Amino acid sequence: MEQSKKLAMNPYLPLDVCIADGEPHVFGNRVYVFGSHDRPGGESFCELDYEVWSAPVDGLGSWFSHGIAYSAKQDPGYSERKPFLFAPDVAQGNDGRFYLYYSLGGWRGKHGYEGPISVAVSDAPEGKYEYLGIVRNPDGSPFRSRITFDPGVINDDGVIRLYFGTSYFFDEYKQFPTKSLYQFIESKVFDRSFREIHQAKDNLTGAYSVQLADDMQTVISEPKLVVPAKTKGTDFEGHAFFEAASIRKLKGKYYFIYSSRNNHELCYAISDKPDEGFVYGGTIVSNGDIGYQGRKPKDRLNLTGNNHGSIEEVDGKYYIFYHRMTDKSTYSRQACAEEIQIEPDGRIAQVPVTSCGLNGAPLPAKGVYPAAIACVLTNGHMPHLTNGKISKALPYIAHKDGRTMIEGITNGTLIGFRSFRFDGDERLRLEVHGDFHGKVQIFTDIGGEQIASFPIDVSKKSAAPESLSLKGDYSIYIMSADQPKKHCDTRQSRQ
Repeated sequence: MEQSKKLAMNPYLPLDVCIADGEPHVFGNRVYVFGSHDRPGGESFCELDYEVWSAPVDGLGSWFSHGIAYSAKQDPGYSERKPFLFAPDVAQGNDGRFYLYYSLGGWRGKHGYEGPISVAVSDAPEGKYEYLGIVRNPDGSPFRSRITFDPGVINDDGVIRLYFGTSYFFDEYKQFPTKSLYQFIESKVFDRSFREIHQAKDNLTGAYSVQLADDMQTVISEPKLVVPAKTKGTDFEGHAFFEAASIRKLKGKYYFIYSSRNNHELCYAISDKPDEGFVYGGTIVSNGDIGYQGRKPKDRLNLTGNNHGSIEEVDGKYYIFYHRMTDKSTYSRQACAEEIQIEPDGRIAQVPVTSCGLNGAPLPAKGVYPAAIACVLTNGHMPHLTNGKISKALPYIAHKDGRTMIEGITNGTLIGFRSFRFDGDERLRLEVHGDFHGKVQIFTDIGGEQIASFPIDVSKKSAAPESLSLKGDYSIYIMSADQPKKHCDTRQSRQ
């Protein structure tokens, strides 16, 4: 079917591209995404150099790669120990140039907490970027106060603010058996000496903010704790800051977006000030829909893993950018986004993961869609990964032989697509590689009203089209049953 404007879907980049930790920014008439660059089927976080993608603000289905914008080898700190570029952010300086903030890390996250934060600069948001230096103290020494990890940056009406940090569950303990044990654990986890731990005026960990000079490198303020490091008895309890500090100024208020210690969710806090007074707001999105409409962790709708992203206003609408897991690991993460609503009081309700994402409306129930845009993929007992790969059998998005597909389909696998707009007389056809038996169900949504259900038997790699007489927006779910023991490669098409 001819489309006047290319459809946006989740993931919004090509299916063979794995961009994670996305920080979206509108510069001019385009929205740019700056993020980590995973390798499909990768064995570690961030194996590839930074690749910048952008789309016109009025065409969020038309993403364009500007190529490699910056290489890890450009940083003097590059080494076999720290060869990977971790989660970046970009801000435009008061001089009109664009500044890229990042840190180097090692295999599967090792040495990522050592710092410092590095800075590269370009005349254009897409690059190419050239190494500028490190975030430093006024005397020129590296700024390593607290844990200089996961930088987020904002040009707040000419004031440059940098946000960073991490926080672990042991911060909640009232005390360790001995103070020396606490220092020993921090020394090992964060690659810091006892002297550096002693020099911190308070905890090393937490979410902090500092102000930078106009040179975009020199720290000119003391670190300020943005949200509580110890959350018991506060509104942050159960959703404490873990990593992925990001800041936005929206409708006159400051939004601090972060990944909680639950790992799979992006939460937010809101304040009238940029570095204090933040009040917990809630969860914006979970890559397993945990928390949405009360969903429990054990009922997650996908393999879940770490999450990192932020909010951006694009052409008058607001979106949360995040990532999902593929290849049964945390090392092949793909960029996704959902439209959100900011209420008059500043609140943001949690949104579900969808297949339509940036499209701004359900996808038309016409044309052909790849199975890999499934936003629900579960066997009823999906796990959570923090850092690793999983070998046990489960359904997953796979990058294999130059294709992206769903593999590991077994009895009871649920594959879901949210959502499609039906106009009254569509016919649905599934194209399946391998034996597949089950049924198609059409719902208003999970937990909603079932509109239609019919069986599938495509052992001969074909399925008779089913005629539908529906008008409205519906979600489609495919439930497998009586599957052969081997894994299947399943794709989906509609016409």
